[in-house]
Amino acid sequence: MKRFGQIIRLKPEKEAYYRELHSNAWESVLYKITQCNIKNYSIFLRDGILFAYFEYHGKDFDADMAKMAEDPETQRWWAETDPCQIPVDTAKEGEKWADMESVFFHP
Repeated sequence: MKRFGQIIRLKPEKEAYYRELHSNAWESVLYKITQCNIKNYSIFLRDGILFAYFEYHGKDFDADMAKMAEDPETQRWWAETDPCQIPVDTAKEGEKWADMESVFFHP
C-alpha cells in the first residue's frame, strides 16, 4: 500500500458548487475509484487549498490511473470539478493535483 497526499487550489467563487458536487458524489465515480485500487480517499479544505489523501492498494498505479482517466463517467465528473480548481504554482507541467512528499508517518 502506498499513501498519497496531494494539493490544489480551489477557486473561491466555485467553493459552494465544489462542496455540493462532493456531498453528492456520483456512485459511478466512486465505483471507479474503488476499481482502481484506491481506498480511504479524503479531501480537506482550508484557506482555499484542497488537500487530498488516499491509499493505493494495487500493483500498477499508472495503469490504474489510465483506466480511471479512460472512464467516460470520470471524464464527465472531471469536466465539473476541473473548472473549480487551480494547480499550485509548483505543480509539474500538466499536473493538476500536485503530489506532496511524505515526511512523517506513524501507524
